Amino acid sequence: GVYSTDVGLPGAGQRAFEDVLTLCREISDQKLAIIPGCAGRTLVSDIAPMVEISQQAGIPVEVMTFIGSSPIRQLAEDWSNELIVERSIKAIDFAVKEGLPVTFVTEDTTRSSPALLSDLFRAAIDHGATRLCLCDTVGHSTPDGVRNLIHFTRNVIDGTGCDVKIDWHGHNDRGLGLVNSIFALEYGADRVHGCVLGIGERVGNAPLDLILINLKLLGELG
Repeated sequence: GVYSTDVGLPGAGQRAFEDVLTLCREISDQKLAIIPGCAGRTLVSDIAPMVEISQQAGIPVEVMTFIGSSPIRQLAEDWSNELIVERSIKAIDFAVKEGLPVTFVTEDTTRSSPALLSDLFRAAIDHGATRLCLCDTVGHSTPDGVRNLIHFTRNVIDGTGCDVKIDWHGHNDRGLGLVNSIFALEYGADRVHGCVLGIGERVGNAPLDLILINLKLLGELG
């Protein structure tokens, strides 16, 4: 039931670039039915290696470009709302011009201002992003929060008249990574993220194995 995978951050250095290229070539050579995606900051320098890998491997690579959007991140980085929007637009424009699909990722979405999220989401959609990824970066959210955020995001999308999908990316700091992912699908997310055995930052992400078995038991996977 897994149809897409994050194969790395090729902008992190030559070793990372070569590893990601090897994985993408394997997907292409073996004609695997899985879509490779690459993570990167909202910087052209992070996205350019994804373009090169896509061209060398001969397959599209999903650009998953991210930027922090919560007040605490803005304070730490000394970022204004305008700067966050500007950087996001520049990165999305570059990827779209190169013909790659873009998922726009807001880090710490669950603790971000609705006003800023609305501006970011609309700008991302206007500039060609086809997915919005909602991140519970520090495992802050409860199932009610998941519902409210997804409904909010869907309303923003509907207001644009565009067909844009929603991703959910959950962490497990409060032990709610799995249940939040299941509820995210119920509340309208199109795709949820999981890590093998839940391995990830701090106490981990939603565990992929448990997401799959619960979807199977719920009758959502054949």
